[in-house]
Amino acid sequence: MSTENPQQYLDMAELLIGEAEVRAAITKMAGHIARDLGESNPLVMCVMGGSVVFTGQLLPQLDFPLEFDYVQATRYRDRTEGSYLVWKVMPGENVRGRTVLLLDDILDEGVTLDAIVKACLQQGAKRVVIAVLVEKELNRPKPVSADYVGLRVPDRYVFGCGMDIYGWWRNLPAIYALK
Repeated sequence: MSTENPQQYLDMAELLIGEAEVRAAITKMAGHIARDLGESNPLVMCVMGGSVVFTGQLLPQLDFPLEFDYVQATRYRDRTEGSYLVWKVMPGENVRGRTVLLLDDILDEGVTLDAIVKACLQQGAKRVVIAVLVEKELNRPKPVSADYVGLRVPDRYVFGCGMDIYGWWRNLPAIYALK
C-alpha cells in the first residue's frame, strides 16, 4: 500500500469502536484510577506519541493531585510491524520513590511497555501501574499486563484514538481496523 494517500486506509477500514464507547471507557477507567491511586500523588507518564490522545482525554477526569511527564520509546516507526526498541526519551530521576502511572494507547505484544516498566523500576520507581486505552487480544502470553484496560480489540491492525497506520490517522476519535 502507498502512504501517499492516507484516505485509502480509512476507506478500507471497518469501524470497531465508536467515539461514544471510547469516551465512556475512558470515563469509567478514570473513576477506577481515582479510587485506587488518588491518595498516592502519582507521577503520570504518557507514552508518546500514541497515548497523547488518550492522555488528553483521561487527565482532566482525574480529580486528584498528580505530576506529569512523558517517555518515548518505539518499535514501529511508522510501520505496521515492530522491530527493535528505540528510546527517544527515557524515564528520569523523577520516578525515584514514586508510584508511576504509565498511560499508553495499546497493549499489543507488550515488549515496549515491558521495557518502559523495567526502566522506571531501574530508576527507582516504588511501583509502576499501567493503564491502556486498548488491549489487543492475542493467543500468546505477554511480558506485561495492564492494571486498567479501557477496551479490548481482536488481533487485527487497529488505528485511531492515538494509534496510527503508517503515521496517519492518530486523530480519529474512534477505533478502526483494516479489513
